[in-house]
Amino acid sequence: MKTPFKFRKPYLLGAAVAAMVALPAHAYNLHTSDAGEVNLDIEAILGTFNSEQSYDVTGAAVNEEGSSNWQEAYIKYGLSATRNLEQGATVYGALNLTSSGTFGDGDAGGFTSGDERKTKLEDAYVGWRSGNLMPSLGENGLELSFGRQNLSFGDGFLINGDALNFGDALGKDFNRGGAYWLAARKAFDQTAVLRIASDKGIRSDIFWISSDNKAQAETELAGINVEYNTEKGTFGAMYLKGLSVNDAFGYSHRDGQDTLSLRFQGNAGVENLFLSSEFVTQKQGDDSKKDGNAWYVEAGWTFSEVLWSPSVNYRYSTFEEGFDPLFFGFNRGYGTWFQGEVAANYAGPFNSDADVHHVAFKVTPTEMLSVGALFFDFSDTASGSGALDGQEIDIYAEWVVNDHLIISPLLGFYTPENTGVQIGNTDTNTYFQMIAIVPF
Repeated sequence: MKTPFKFRKPYLLGAAVAAMVALPAHAYNLHTSDAGEVNLDIEAILGTFNSEQSYDVTGAAVNEEGSSNWQEAYIKYGLSATRNLEQGATVYGALNLTSSGTFGDGDAGGFTSGDERKTKLEDAYVGWRSGNLMPSLGENGLELSFGRQNLSFGDGFLINGDALNFGDALGKDFNRGGAYWLAARKAFDQTAVLRIASDKGIRSDIFWISSDNKAQAETELAGINVEYNTEKGTFGAMYLKGLSVNDAFGYSHRDGQDTLSLRFQGNAGVENLFLSSEFVTQKQGDDSKKDGNAWYVEAGWTFSEVLWSPSVNYRYSTFEEGFDPLFFGFNRGYGTWFQGEVAANYAGPFNSDADVHHVAFKVTPTEMLSVGALFFDFSDTASGSGALDGQEIDIYAEWVVNDHLIISPLLGFYTPENTGVQIGNTDTNTYFQMIAIVPF
């Protein structure tokens, strides 16, 4: 079936959603013995959102001028198990369902209507770890896994799960059950992964990924990721080869696409210093779309001897017009890799065709509470026209209330320099979200 709408720019489909935090599913142990264990896994997240302005990202005019108020929720539940073999080797696997929904007006970008409700298989995978069978590689130096699972590599700059969760507002073909911001569904439909590690700090992943997400044109790709861990940081390189797409949903340039990434993250041996950088060069498989590069550099410092251990980070990132951000996602906190809660999710420029300056400040009053502020400046967007230029400030908190409740409120102010995709005006948008994680 042909797509029922036309995106203004192909890269706008890269406006994925942020998963709240990288928390594993909470597990109840149902059985443990020398042979292995069986666990009940439960993960639940709820969110409420309000945006004074709405956006027409796709050109489908789903939203109208004015505010959007909506709620999102999902619960993931199922079983995971391990089976112990000789010499510490193990077989493991999981089978999980996810039930999700969006309520109210639907999100400010017009990707959901508020009527989405869906229960569907999420995780279904099996794997094997080598234990002590291969002493030259160290414990669990070899691992194989297959099936439906979430995968992330490096800093999530290119691959951080299949987390783009549209609803039915853009047509039933794209409906993954809503929960757009929460990214209820993250697992790739089919995967095969070989992981090799050594006790010398070298490890690699050789993988094949197939997506059933029509908003990602059901992309299929293969790749290799290599990392070298040292006391001063981790050096990484990754190569991705696009194998196929469903042409009915766009992204034809991914068929035959070549993407090469080089990265570093660490402290260079200096306590309190944080450094992170990645450079990506990309050659498209379709001559009708430009090749593109993207890169960023980031430096931060934590004042560990000062009250509340404040930290300050600065990052500059740049994305050429032809760059395809692929499956980027929420990785190590707000701002990675969703740059600005309004800009990254609803207004653009969605990690393509832009230069972004970012400053982050964070304090930790207690072990259970952190408070932060983020600033983003977006320039040189939309083929240099500036159509999606703007600035955003986000103020947030991360509060572990008790063993059964984690809350993160965020207040954002987004000001477009031009109308862009904001409907009807260039006013500053006041945006609020409250996310609750409920460990059972």
